[in-house]
Amino acid sequence: MRLLELLRLLRFGVVGLLAAVLHYWVVIGLVELLRIQPLQANFGGFAVAFWVSYFGHRYWTFANPDKTGVTTSFLRFLAIAVSGFSLNELLFYLFLRYLELSYYVALGIVVLIVAVMTYVLSRWWAFRLQPISHG
Repeated sequence: MRLLELLRLLRFGVVGLLAAVLHYWVVIGLVELLRIQPLQANFGGFAVAFWVSYFGHRYWTFANPDKTGVTTSFLRFLAIAVSGFSLNELLFYLFLRYLELSYYVALGIVVLIVAVMTYVLSRWWAFRLQPISHG
């Protein structure tokens, strides 16, 4: 693995970990303090984590020095995030309903699964460097 890719993966992990921790604690706070049901509280966690992820990945993990494609990368990342959250919510429901895991454990597992998907799609689609046209 090239050093640049290893550094990118490390940065992704830092941003992702921060977003995941915030997601996790927002859900717990909403459930424990406001008595919101875990599946509904998960939306609040997603909303906070989305912005941390987008700005962290756009401007640090997958930084593009010429800043081209900001709108495109935002829309692509939004599509990835919404897809990831949909998968997150589905798995969270299945783990709570059928495996009867505590919401703490279920959410932790789900966040890790979605993180892998997010990295791959972000790296190769949302934030890929656009070739510079010298036309």
